Amino acid sequence: PCRHVLGMRVDSIEAPEAVDAVMALAAPGDADEGVRSRADYVCAANVHMVMEAHDDAAFRAVVNGAALVVPDGQPMVWALRALGLPQRARVRMAPDLLLELVAACEARHLKLGLYGGRPETLRVFVDHLQDHFPSLDIVYAWSPPFRPLTSEEDDAVVREANGAGVQMLLVGIGCPKQEKWMAAHAERLDCVMIGVGAAFDMLAGKTGDAPAWMRTRGLEWTFRLGQEPSRLWRRYLIQNPRFVTHFAAQVVRERFPRRG
Repeated sequence: PCRHVLGMRVDSIEAPEAVDAVMALAAPGDADEGVRSRADYVCAANVHMVMEAHDDAAFRAVVNGAALVVPDGQPMVWALRALGLPQRARVRMAPDLLLELVAACEARHLKLGLYGGRPETLRVFVDHLQDHFPSLDIVYAWSPPFRPLTSEEDDAVVREANGAGVQMLLVGIGCPKQEKWMAAHAERLDCVMIGVGAAFDMLAGKTGDAPAWMRTRGLEWTFRLGQEPSRLWRRYLIQNPRFVTHFAAQVVRERFPRRG
């Protein structure tokens, strides 16, 4: 089941089922005989993503075309409940779901790829994963430049990832860039792609994690704003109030539809 929050799909799914769903996408089984017609991608929905989708119809289509859109932010849980679905908890991508997916990759001997982060951050992240998951098979890792790739560079990414046999690719280049990148490569890559946002920075120790009491009360954004005010002030101080206003109007429209 799912609901559309300001037009963007958010799936009602809990963390254990999300892990199972992603694993099924990563290793589709004998029925597909190892051949994919297109790659699948997974998005982690929060207020930022909803407002980007609200303001950009093309980006909204990208998210709505994902194989799975998990309710990453606590406001997404409240939104699903307000729209009639009994979502129990958020499916927090970083670090919770991400680490569960990595553990599942190790247990099932799937090949993992990493795309994103600064070179030094990516190196620390790879070391972190190898320390905690010693049997994990990381077959591809690349830190793309902070500019559009040339066609040759993009072809090399596809060639190297597919050649390494990547089955799950963690894409950490930020919303909405990573979702657009995943959708643009759905016909070219042979793996499931997961948009993980700032997870590389978090697990590499570059950014901190909000206390649990802030996360469960939907206040994680205040913690992140305090860490990176110059980069995040517009996202939170402008977009969050806009979300509340627009979503309240959606709930009113759906609960009290006009007659005639």
